[in-house]
Amino acid sequence: AVAATCALPVVAQGDPAADYPSRPIRVIVPYTPGAINDVLARRIAQRLSEVLKQSVVVENKPGGGTVIGTEFVARAEPDGYTLLQTAAAHSINASLMSKLPYDTIKSFSFISLVGTSSYVMIANPSLPANTVPELIALAKSKPGQLSYASTGNGGSAHLMGELFKDMAKVDIMHVPYKGLAQGLNDVASGQVQLTFSTYTGAMAYLKPGRVKAIAVTGKERMNVLPDIPTIAETLPGYDASGWWGYVAPAGTPKPIIDKLNRALNSIVQAPDFREMFKSEGVQMLGTTPEEFQAHVEREMAVWAKVIKQANIKVD
Repeated sequence: AVAATCALPVVAQGDPAADYPSRPIRVIVPYTPGAINDVLARRIAQRLSEVLKQSVVVENKPGGGTVIGTEFVARAEPDGYTLLQTAAAHSINASLMSKLPYDTIKSFSFISLVGTSSYVMIANPSLPANTVPELIALAKSKPGQLSYASTGNGGSAHLMGELFKDMAKVDIMHVPYKGLAQGLNDVASGQVQLTFSTYTGAMAYLKPGRVKAIAVTGKERMNVLPDIPTIAETLPGYDASGWWGYVAPAGTPKPIIDKLNRALNSIVQAPDFREMFKSEGVQMLGTTPEEFQAHVEREMAVWAKVIKQANIKVD
C-alpha cells in the first residue's frame, strides 16, 4: 500500500492532462462580437464545455488588427486555461507589420485548424466578363482601367486582389474602403468593378442579383456554390481562404494540447456542427497540431511575397 501511494504523485506530475481542466478556460477572440469569428468561437466554446465538463468562456479582445488579443495569449501562462481562436490575419501580420510583440510561430503551441472558407470574387453585373479567363482578357485590354474594392490596406480582399494581379499578370486598381458594406455597394452601383467578399457578405448582394459571382478563391469549389469555378481552375496554385484555428501559449504541455486537439476535432467533425456552418460557407476541418502549424507557415510565405511585391504597408 505504501508503494502505491508513493507512485501516485509521479503519475499526476507525468500527465498534466490527467486533471485538466479543473477550472474555467478562456478563449480569446481578437475580433469584435457578432462577426463569424465570434459566432464560431461561441458555438465551439459551448460544445467544448460539454466535452471537457468545464466552463469555457469567450472573451473578445479586438484591436491592432488582431495583435492586441494575440499578444495577450502569447503572454499568458502556458497551462491550457487561456486559448486563442486565431484567423488568417495571424499569418498575414508577420509581413504586414514591421514589429510584432510576439513571434507568429514560436510564441504559440498549435492545436488544430478547425475551419476554412473561400471568398467569392464578385463583379458588377454589367462588367463584360463572366469568367476568370474573360476577366483577365478584359483587364489586359484596359490596363489600369478596372478597379477592385477592399476593406482596407492589408486586408484579405486587398491581398487576394494583389495575388490575382500577380498570377494573372494584369493591372487592376486597388480602391480601399473603411468596411465591406460600402465597397459592396460601390461594386453593385458600378463605381468599382470587382471585389473579394466573404460568402455571407456576397450572398446578401448575389441573391437579389445586385452583383454576379465570377469565381471562388479557395483551391476547391464551395459546396454551397458548386457551379462557381475556382480561380485556380484558370490560374493553378491560386489559393486564398479565410481560416480559423486554435493555439495556446508556447510551452503548454503536450498532453494538454493533445487533449484539446481531440476535443476540438470531435466537435468540428460532428455532422450536425458541420451542417450548422455549411450555410455560412464554412468548411469545418480539424487537423493535427503539426498540420495546423505547417498551414500557417505556408500562408506566411505566400503573403510575405505578395506584401513585398505590392509594397503594402499599414504601419
